[in-house]
Amino acid sequence: MFPLYDTIPSRKKPYVVYTLILINIIIFIYQLTLSRAELIRFLYNFGLVPARFTSQRWTQIWYLRTGLGFYTPKWLSFISHMFLHGGWSHLIGNMWFLGVFGDNVEDNMGHTMFFIFYMSSGVLASLMHFTLNLNSQVPMVGASGAISAVMGAYYVLFPYSRVVSFIPTFFLPFLIAIPAGVYLFVWFVFQIISGISDSAVNSGVAYWAHIGGFIVGIIWGLFRRKKTYYW
Repeated sequence: MFPLYDTIPSRKKPYVVYTLILINIIIFIYQLTLSRAELIRFLYNFGLVPARFTSQRWTQIWYLRTGLGFYTPKWLSFISHMFLHGGWSHLIGNMWFLGVFGDNVEDNMGHTMFFIFYMSSGVLASLMHFTLNLNSQVPMVGASGAISAVMGAYYVLFPYSRVVSFIPTFFLPFLIAIPAGVYLFVWFVFQIISGISDSAVNSGVAYWAHIGGFIVGIIWGLFRRKKTYYW
């Protein structure tokens, strides 16, 4: 079920969402200009590699094997990883979900609060991945942790919205309007199942960052809904 659009119009232009999408696209285009060696070095410097924090020996071995050193503070990767992507499908999928769900959440929170929410949620989601993958030597890249938080906030703030989704079938693809609460709940359950299954397979997909981000988004959404109700 791929979401095409929701049924709640925004009252204000989602300038932060537009800016985030633009920045992600620009950085990905820059990635395309790099040689293979330059791209690897770029991803290992700005992507989140847990082993950089937990194993000094690994960083030394990695340098000896590749000849590619680190030139960024490792703590920066908790932020910078949100603006990197591993391919066109990764980028387009993330930016599409951000566009579908982000405009209404930004509308509800306001531009400044939404930006703070997005960035802080991305960091917290990456901490979830980091905690469960302390020895991982693979850079985590992508905005999906922060975008999962946007979806979690949307789940709380707009549960009765409809998400018009594309469903491929064997004969004729069709569109269906699914209640947002149902769509996002099913999505979240799928992330949990995938995260548990991936513990044995280790596909490289940061499912637990998705899960952590969604939970953070729910907490933000509950706080925002309570504040809106009382004030």
